[in-house]
Amino acid sequence: MKGKKWVKWLLIAFGSLIALAAVAGIFANAYISKSKPVIEGEVAVGVLEQQVTVVRDDIGVPHIQAQSDADLYRAQGYVQAQDRLFQMDLSRRQASGRLAEVIGEAAVDTDKYFRTFSLRRAGEASWSGYGAEAKQVLEWYAEGVNAYIEEAKEDGRLSYEFALLGYEPEPWTPVDSLAIGKFMAYDLGGHWNSLAVRHWALNEFPEDKARELFIRYPEEAPAILAANKKQPVSVAGAFDPSVIPPEFNGSNNWVVSGDKTESGLPLLADDPHLGLSTPSIWYQMHLESPEQNVSGVIFAGIPGIILGHNEQIAWGVTNVGPDVQDLYIETPNPDDPTQFRYEGQWEQAEVLAEPIQVKDGETVDFEVLVTRHGPVVSPVLYEEEEPSAVFSMQWTALEPTLELQAVLNFNKAENWEQFETALEDFQAPAQNFVFASTDGTIAYKANGRIPIRKQGDGQLPVPGDSAEYGWDGYVPFDELPRSVNPESGFIATANNQVIDDSYPYHITDFWAQPYRYERIAEVLEGNDKLTAEDMMVLQMDQKNLYAAEFLEGMMAEVEKLTDEHEELFDMLREWDQVDSAGQAAPFVFHTWMRQLPDTLFEEQFPEDVYDMLSGKNHITDAMLRQAFEGNEGAWVREYGGTGKWLADSLDLALDDIETAQGSDPQDWEWGEYHQLTFPHPVAGASPILEQFLNPDKVPVGGSNITVQAAAFNDDGDVDHGASWRFVADLADLSKAYHIVGPGLSGHVKSDFFHNQVDKWAQGEFHETRIEGDVEGAELTLIPE
Repeated sequence: MKGKKWVKWLLIAFGSLIALAAVAGIFANAYISKSKPVIEGEVAVGVLEQQVTVVRDDIGVPHIQAQSDADLYRAQGYVQAQDRLFQMDLSRRQASGRLAEVIGEAAVDTDKYFRTFSLRRAGEASWSGYGAEAKQVLEWYAEGVNAYIEEAKEDGRLSYEFALLGYEPEPWTPVDSLAIGKFMAYDLGGHWNSLAVRHWALNEFPEDKARELFIRYPEEAPAILAANKKQPVSVAGAFDPSVIPPEFNGSNNWVVSGDKTESGLPLLADDPHLGLSTPSIWYQMHLESPEQNVSGVIFAGIPGIILGHNEQIAWGVTNVGPDVQDLYIETPNPDDPTQFRYEGQWEQAEVLAEPIQVKDGETVDFEVLVTRHGPVVSPVLYEEEEPSAVFSMQWTALEPTLELQAVLNFNKAENWEQFETALEDFQAPAQNFVFASTDGTIAYKANGRIPIRKQGDGQLPVPGDSAEYGWDGYVPFDELPRSVNPESGFIATANNQVIDDSYPYHITDFWAQPYRYERIAEVLEGNDKLTAEDMMVLQMDQKNLYAAEFLEGMMAEVEKLTDEHEELFDMLREWDQVDSAGQAAPFVFHTWMRQLPDTLFEEQFPEDVYDMLSGKNHITDAMLRQAFEGNEGAWVREYGGTGKWLADSLDLALDDIETAQGSDPQDWEWGEYHQLTFPHPVAGASPILEQFLNPDKVPVGGSNITVQAAAFNDDGDVDHGASWRFVADLADLSKAYHIVGPGLSGHVKSDFFHNQVDKWAQGEFHETRIEGDVEGAELTLIPE
């Protein structure tokens, strides 16, 4: 989870408690130790019908063996709560807009935001659509979580975070799990902020400058362009960029047929790219009952296994990133701001009372307005101003969807036909699924609800007062992009473009840069004897194809103006274009590339709008390509030309590098700047907490554009990347290979808290078995 989402309010809440904790250090240590999960011996769990065995292996993965699905899911809830209850509680509170109840006033704005997005209401609406079997699983899971909550309360063993914040968790409900699922859809969900920024740009810049901020300028939709200029909506100062998901949310996955493997059966690899944090966003588990035997990862707070394998199939995902969030320009009635114009009439919006309880403060009255298109997201509506236009949002994830039902069916599927049938229920967020089975099948599907628009392509807000705009259903399930056993012998995705111009439906124009996919394809095409070890090596590949495209042309442009960088350019030309930690060249290249959009744009945007602008380097990459072809755009011409832009950016980049590592390039190292971190959400409240809760930083290679995904912030902290790495060899599905950094436990005293940090950095996978005896700490859960 993106760190700054949590820090904004958690640091304030925990910071005031540090002095007390320091004085009572001995007591605090004893108290914290008391809440450490019990992982050996016997524990009575009243909700169970029969005995359940939980073995945590040497890396901390819980292997749960139950005699029925009912007890399996109860035990899954119990075990997750042992390790992650505080994370689970904060996740459901954030999704539900209920943080201020335990954090205080600092979280009110965040609560308003998520009340407006209506994630919990979407979860409640989804509940009614689930079948009896899926509802039963959610209830069994909640019983297990609640059994642990009651036990921990009675024994005084709730984790220390609850004591510091002064509250106890409420009972878990099935809708809590669905709300967390909706929050993950939000984290992977769309590009509404890009629409808002383009709307702002059309009203702030001349057309030639505004059009260069689009991936593709919508010239075929003049009415939409006119509407955006006719009714400007406040953007600057209206939104909080810190709650917008990272634009790097993506992943790699690929699957290789037996024709290209040493064993003659498929290989599958998956590494979802999300925020790197303590505790991890993922929880790895092995679940076994007479009805199923499945292993992989799940989000803490949700039953089942969302990504992984069973005895016959394996599967993984990357984010499709389709345009599934549309903004509508709504016209409020000046006499009644709860009404909006539609087809010449004032139409009453639904008014939802959302009072926000505040710890140690008064309840904040808050209302959410929901138009026919969706909730009004422009926060200026709630101020004293009376805006002439506001934004509402339509989003697939705000509709009832059935993802958990799909997950439960994935877990028991035996072949592609059963798995694809299950995919019909996986509707938001849209994901690129890759699949392999022991019968030799490999397959792919870009799956999820992708809207068909009456007009436009989702790049700009559209008029909300006309029936000529909006959605006209979704891309039919049978017409979603799909491939089964292709002649190439492999399928790979890396958030890259997965369709060509012949595809009849719009998905998005905002595909990821192609470099990760190109490198994966290059390696897979060049080898017909691939092994699981080759897949693990490829997941750690640091080849930089971004530099291969741009670096020489950039240096040539600068050399037209000056020869002062001759030695530096010699070093860059000798670089093998691998982002290894010990080299200087990756440091220079990435700092230079990140400076390019700042040089052109930063001074001409309000700070918050600039922070909302996604794909800054997508935009400047397109400008560079045009410039190298002799067609400088408006922004570059206005700045003074390609050479000046590149030279000034290089000088600014070198200033930053020299400030950090001195003036001698021989002393520069990518890994001294580019360091792996798994920040705990409360560590920033105090150096003491940081010492205990954050692992030591580790120099790492890779970057945001290499297969070994390691995206970094302005301080060089690698806080986004492969949140889980997974390789399965279909020749032997009794085991698979995993890395979950920083570890599986959320408890600071656990041996499994930070035990996978170095393994993440070095690519050391652990083997997780689903057959045979597993050695480790054994806990027996017995009926009371």
